[in-house]
Amino acid sequence: MEKIPMTRGGYDALDEELKLLKSVERPAVIRAIAEAREHGDLSENAEYHSAREKQSFIEGRIKELEGILSLAEVIDPTKLSGSIKFGATVVLVDEDTDEEKKYQIVGETEADIERGLLNIRSPLARALIGKEEGDSVEVKTPGGDRSYEVLSIRYI
Repeated sequence: MEKIPMTRGGYDALDEELKLLKSVERPAVIRAIAEAREHGDLSENAEYHSAREKQSFIEGRIKELEGILSLAEVIDPTKLSGSIKFGATVVLVDEDTDEEKKYQIVGETEADIERGLLNIRSPLARALIGKEEGDSVEVKTPGGDRSYEVLSIRYI
């Protein structure tokens, strides 16, 4: 299986979610199912069916998180330098609008564009890999072609 790159923060967030699901959510839904069973006829018991559905979701998410964490390759960006690669925090300027944007290139599971966490598999991240400060980057986006200049690269 292919390793899944992620930052320490991304790994820790998934690990915390897994611990919460196992120690809090799973026991709570088991109690809810037991309580619903006590109410009698299960075929018409909406509480029972809802709890079972929630249990199915929780168990699926636990399996998914365990799989991701078992394949995780934690990369420490502070030990990197040079051209843009995984973990880099980059400041770009849109060459058409002069708007500056700051992104950190992270793994797929921790990406959140609203927080400036750019998925390594996104078109912009793929175009940035290997670039240096001062380089121009052409990116094909759903909204059309965009041009960016790399203002800074930091590994923090």
